[in-house]
Amino acid sequence: MRSDTRVRAILVDLIHPRMLPEHALDRLSELEELTRTYGGIVVVKAYQRRFNPHPRTFLGPGKVTDLAEEGKALGAKLLVVNDRLKPQQAYNVEQMLKGTGIAVWDRLDLILKIFARHARTTEAKLEIELASVRHMGPRIFGMGMELSRQGGGTGTRGVGETNIERMKRHLREKERRIKEKLETHHGVRKTHQQGRKRSGFKTVAVVGYTNAGKTTLLNALTGRKEYAADELFATLDTRVGKLYLPRAGREALVSDTIGFIKQLPPELLNAFASTLSEAVEADLLLHVVDGSDAHAPAHVKVVDEILIRLGAADIPRLMVINKADAMGSAAPVPLSRALDGRRKVLVSAETGGGIPELVAKIDGML
Repeated sequence: MRSDTRVRAILVDLIHPRMLPEHALDRLSELEELTRTYGGIVVVKAYQRRFNPHPRTFLGPGKVTDLAEEGKALGAKLLVVNDRLKPQQAYNVEQMLKGTGIAVWDRLDLILKIFARHARTTEAKLEIELASVRHMGPRIFGMGMELSRQGGGTGTRGVGETNIERMKRHLREKERRIKEKLETHHGVRKTHQQGRKRSGFKTVAVVGYTNAGKTTLLNALTGRKEYAADELFATLDTRVGKLYLPRAGREALVSDTIGFIKQLPPELLNAFASTLSEAVEADLLLHVVDGSDAHAPAHVKVVDEILIRLGAADIPRLMVINKADAMGSAAPVPLSRALDGRRKVLVSAETGGGIPELVAKIDGML
């Protein structure tokens, strides 16, 4: 019998003291799915009730110690905090866990690790590298500051201070090189976009919360056979296919985009600006929603907010309620309320149900 080689992980969240236990565990469900997508197995799920994060360790120091003891006994190698840690908080928790063999990640660390595993194109890999540099930079500075306090005396420059300057120069240079390479890719993408416009191609971008079925829908519309998996962030690279519009008597280009997720920080969004430009430049957005997901209304709101941040809120949009085969003949009442009279169509990208109606609506809107 083969042993389980997956990374054993502790998941922890900080919640308001009056939050119900079922809501607290629900908050951890997406983090658990992210952990599984990364290739880990969750051995501990925990939360701590606090009005505000602890300034030095985010969680209370006692909670960190308890989790370390429990995790070590269960063979855990990873502690994931369901929020964003300040550089000094991450460093302090790492110091508290020294000797246990348990690494410390926040939510963004986990997402970046998943991105790194799923990236296929050079452009996507560069975008992830840029986001990682921007995320890790402040942490490295935080470590340097700690070294500076330990090594520096009155009238002297500590070793940490020297290291900080060295690290800053290295990261600035690394970021500059990555951005130069990305500019080349962005220029090529821009040229392609302009060429499509000159050729009279209408463009459709598929957007939505991660794992809503966007790539499966792209495949159903265009006949492509792109990788589609039941996991978060299976798609990081933009894929483009052709869709024939019978009424217009012409083809439109349909592009898939990276899935959105809540608490997506600005630097991650900015790092993927080139890839996401397919959505910003589109003539029509297909906003895909997993109609079978109880969290669909909240996911719609997250995507709406991110599209506003991208400057794409005014682009004509069609709501595509996917996985209709798993939810009956109509969208659930909470989701219907969230859609608030928007144009929509119900489909099953997996079985092909509703696809002809979707094509007809796209044809009419373009």
